[in-house]
Amino acid sequence: MNPDRRFVQIADALREPNAWTNNEWLCRPDLVAAEKLLLVRANMDPMHCHPFHHHPHREEIIYVLYGRAEQWVGTERRILSAGDMAHIPAGTIHATYNPHSEPLVFLAILSPAKLPDAQASVADPQDVSTQEPWASIRKNLPACKTRF
Repeated sequence: MNPDRRFVQIADALREPNAWTNNEWLCRPDLVAAEKLLLVRANMDPMHCHPFHHHPHREEIIYVLYGRAEQWVGTERRILSAGDMAHIPAGTIHATYNPHSEPLVFLAILSPAKLPDAQASVADPQDVSTQEPWASIRKNLPACKTRF
């Protein structure tokens, strides 16, 4: 990490594929001297998802850049388009689905970036997608898959 770094161009983003999205990290403590913010541009393929989960000690904003997201915050569901956002308080179960034919690109902004040691030892995110009511809440909606 460069403590004097103030700019991260997309070519310098840290690329990290995971089971849900291809991530382009733009702000995290190993890129800039950020202690309170994480920022990732997430690229989700059509018919893919990040199933129900929560971040025990971080709040999050999902901001859609391109495509449409079936966004859940708790049991509330909305279709978000470019320019729309969702706020997810820390510990709140949520999910992002892309049951559409076009890719979905969104920013995920989480805070804080750095957690105290006791909180940092807790898994984040925590998957609850196999637990009820989350396992069946979408039973009449198009199925989505993860990348691996």
